[in-house]
Amino acid sequence: MRSLAARLSCALMLALSMPAWADIGPDRAAAVARQQVDGRVLSVERVQSGSRVMYRVKILTARGEVRVVMVDGG
Repeated sequence: MRSLAARLSCALMLALSMPAWADIGPDRAAAVARQQVDGRVLSVERVQSGSRVMYRVKILTARGEVRVVMVDGG
């Protein structure tokens, strides 16, 4: 039993020490970007900028222009 408790404690510490995932997902990043630029979302890509997680959202506007919006993922 003691060994199981030690293993569980170790696993918990490892899980808590891992970097956290982004607070928002790609769907939310697309919605945030569409609030800034009206158009159709072409793609959403998760990118690392230093220690920050960002989403690069490409939007096709009504004029046929492709706009890129960076959304903070954390």
